[in-house]
Amino acid sequence: MTVLDEAPGEPTDARGRVAELHEIRARALAGPGERATEAQHAKGKLTARERIELLLDPGSFREVEQLRRHRATGFGLEAKKPYTDGVVTGWGTVEGRTVFVYAHDFRIFGGALGEAHATKIHKIMDMAIAAGAPLVSLNDGAGARIQEGVSALAGYGGIFQRNTRASGVI
Repeated sequence: MTVLDEAPGEPTDARGRVAELHEIRARALAGPGERATEAQHAKGKLTARERIELLLDPGSFREVEQLRRHRATGFGLEAKKPYTDGVVTGWGTVEGRTVFVYAHDFRIFGGALGEAHATKIHKIMDMAIAAGAPLVSLNDGAGARIQEGVSALAGYGGIFQRNTRASGVI
C-alpha cells in the first residue's frame, strides 16, 4: 500500500485531497486574474512573480506560505481572501548565492500590508537573519491596509524591528 492508497475502512480520499491541493496552488500562482495582470502591465509594471523571476537564477525560487490568506473581517474583506495576501515570499539564488526575497503584489489590495502579509514578511526576514543571507525587498505597495487598522500598523513595527536587528545596531 502506498501513502496515497486508502486503508480499508478509511473515510479519507488522499488522492482527492492531493488533487485539490494542486488546484489551490494553481489558483494561487495564477493570482487575481488576467485583467489585474493586464492593468499592471499597462502601467509599465511587472507582477511580483515576474520581478522575482528576473532577479533570481532560473528555477531557483522556493516560495514560502503561498497559501496564506488574511483573517480580517469588516469592510467586505471576509468576502475577499486571495492566496498570498498580496506578497510573494521565498528564497532562491543570485549567481549561485542564496538570497531571501519578498515582493509586494500590487494586483492584490494594491500590495497594501495587512496582518497576514506582514507575518509572511516577518518569517522570511527571520529566515534570512538565521541563515546570514541577504534579503531583497521588491516594494510595490500602497502602504498599510487601513481596513485592518492597528494590526496592519503593527506589521510595520515588526519589519522595522527586524531591520534594526539585521543591521547589527540595536
